[in-house]
Amino acid sequence: MAARKLLEVTGLHAGYGRAEVLAGVSIEAAAGSVVAVVGPNGAGKSTLLNALMGVLPSRGEIRFDGEPVQRLSLEQRVQRGVALVPETRALFATMPVADNLLLGGYRQRRAPQPEQSARLDGVYALFPRLHERRAQAAGTLSGGERQMLAIGRALMGAPRLLMLDEPSLGLAPLVVREIFRIIERLRESGSTILLIEQNARAAMAVADHAYVLETGAIALSGPAPELAADPRVIETYLGKARA
Repeated sequence: MAARKLLEVTGLHAGYGRAEVLAGVSIEAAAGSVVAVVGPNGAGKSTLLNALMGVLPSRGEIRFDGEPVQRLSLEQRVQRGVALVPETRALFATMPVADNLLLGGYRQRRAPQPEQSARLDGVYALFPRLHERRAQAAGTLSGGERQMLAIGRALMGAPRLLMLDEPSLGLAPLVVREIFRIIERLRESGSTILLIEQNARAAMAVADHAYVLETGAIALSGPAPELAADPRVIETYLGKARA
C-alpha cells in the first residue's frame, strides 16, 4: 500500500516582488519520509520553504494532509502542524536554552502539563548537550549547538511536517555527521521531514526521495538511492559535496 501523502505541491510560483524565483515547482512528501531538495546557490531552495510556510506569497496549489492550505496564514499553517527551521536558526540569543525550547511549544500550550514535560524530556534525550546547557544563553552556544536548539525548539511544537533549511550550513564535518544522524533518528520515529541541503551527499544518504532544483524548476527527481547513482547528479553535486 502506498504511503499517505502528507504534502502535495503542484505548479508553485513564488518570488520577491516582480522577480519570480520558482517557476511551477511540483513536489510531494509521503508521511513518515525524508524528502531532500538539493541544488546550487540561487536555485530557489529557501524560497520554496518560505512559500510553503506562508512567509512569501505564492501561486499554485499546496495541499497538507489532503487539505488546501494555499490561502492560510503562516500562523494557521503552524497550527496545522507545519514547522520551519530557517537557515538563520532565528533563536532568542539572550534567553536560556530551556526558555527557547518552551517557546517552541507554544502551539501545544493547551496540552496537559505531563505531555509538555514529556516532549521537553524527549528533546533533551535527542540532544543531551541542550540539557547540559539548559540554563545557558542561546547566543553563547556553538554553531552546532545552536542548530540542535533550533531543531529542538521546532520539535517542541509536535510538528507533523518539519522543514529544515540548510541544517549543515557553517558546521564542522563532525557536527554535520551528528546532525544527519539526528535526522535519521527522527525519520525512524515516524517524522516527516522536508530537507533543503547543498550537501547533496549527506542529504541523499538520509532521504527516501529527492529532488534536484535548478533555476527555479525541478530538473530531476526520484528515489534518493537512484538519484544518488545518476551520473548527472554525481558529476554536478556528489563529487563536490563533503559529509
